[in-house]
Amino acid sequence: MNGCHFGRFFQVTVAGGSYQEGLQAVIQSVPPGLLIAEKEIYGDLLLRKPGADELSSPRKEPDLPIIYTGLNCGDTIEGANNKLHTNGTPLTILIPNLDRHDIHVKQYQDTNRTPRPGHASYASFVKYGPDDDAIGAGIFSGRYTCTIVAAGYIAKKILKKCGIEIFSYIRELAGVRYSGENIEMAKKQADQFKIMRKDYDPFYQEIYEKQRIKDDMRFLTKLKIFAEIENEIDEIRAKTPKFEKKDIIKKYGIHPVVNCPDVDTAEKMNEAVNKITETGDSSGGIVEVVATGVPAGLGEPVFHKLDADLGTMLGIGAVKGIEIGAGFKVKDMTGIQTNDQIRSKNGKVYFESNQAGGITGGLSTGQEIVVKLAVKPTPTIAKKQVTIDKYTLENKELSAITRRDPTIVARIWPVAENYTAMILLDNLLMHFGYQKLKELIGK
Repeated sequence: MNGCHFGRFFQVTVAGGSYQEGLQAVIQSVPPGLLIAEKEIYGDLLLRKPGADELSSPRKEPDLPIIYTGLNCGDTIEGANNKLHTNGTPLTILIPNLDRHDIHVKQYQDTNRTPRPGHASYASFVKYGPDDDAIGAGIFSGRYTCTIVAAGYIAKKILKKCGIEIFSYIRELAGVRYSGENIEMAKKQADQFKIMRKDYDPFYQEIYEKQRIKDDMRFLTKLKIFAEIENEIDEIRAKTPKFEKKDIIKKYGIHPVVNCPDVDTAEKMNEAVNKITETGDSSGGIVEVVATGVPAGLGEPVFHKLDADLGTMLGIGAVKGIEIGAGFKVKDMTGIQTNDQIRSKNGKVYFESNQAGGITGGLSTGQEIVVKLAVKPTPTIAKKQVTIDKYTLENKELSAITRRDPTIVARIWPVAENYTAMILLDNLLMHFGYQKLKELIGK
């Protein structure tokens, strides 16, 4: 399997599956001296995990990470204060599967002969044969995206130290669209949504805030505690704080379920999804990612244009289209409408618009980078569908499935945000190296 590696300078290799022992991300080019806590990584992982709100499936994986390699086990010399700092070696993040039970495996065994329409199960069976990891869809399950979120969080933390920040939100859901364009306000709302989710996540509170798991614990000690946690998942989930929608809006200024900058639009999105869900069907939408502080000149010509690299986010399951800036709307615009005209003020260059989404000729312009991802409806639905027996090729009928996500959009935005961070950091490392060489040669 050659498709599980990312990057040229910031490199990430992912492995595992939804019902293997777990998943992992091995990350190279993490600079030394970075203090990283598992609690921080989980703060992003909890945003994409299932069972967190009414728009996600009832699956219960807590997605707790363990940093396995890449950190100093103690101060390198007495008083160095660099314990748990990155040391420049590959950083490995493990995410054990803590909700893997034999009953779930049996459920998949009972249904794996009949591939679900919209899933990879038929194509992967043809590719890999009878040994295809079909329990929970393996590497083709949306669960693999936890590795992207974990690795992307590291990239995002490095980028922030370089003045680059990335955030994401839901632009459209179930046909309801948010029309606002205030980037500062959208970022503020996205930040508040993340704070709210941590405040109301029982695993964040019980495992990390109460320090049941500490970063300086030995790996084997953590595993012992993880084994205990697996038997307490329902008990811990039961500690989820109860809240009233109006209280969340009053305290945080955001919708409690939908990460959209406008509360009223978010509620309309939520209602639209629920209306479709009641019919047994599912919903799609659009996720928008914005990066600020990106210097001009990132990207390479022809095969590695920055917008082409961002297009690799089609590798996120359920993403079927990507737009940069105005995207497909350019077909209905004229040249004067699409051109972002350039001006200078007080020695600084600025643009009068951003139809290009911060990228021209495959290179960043210094403006905000704006990317939109079209996310298809959840393929697992509560409606009968026709399929086949993949062993005998007999025509079959697939029963309605109730254990599902009403929409995947609400779980894709953190993946897109962190994937964007990986792409930008990979390009930034190349950019810094090229600019330094240019400087040295020009002396």
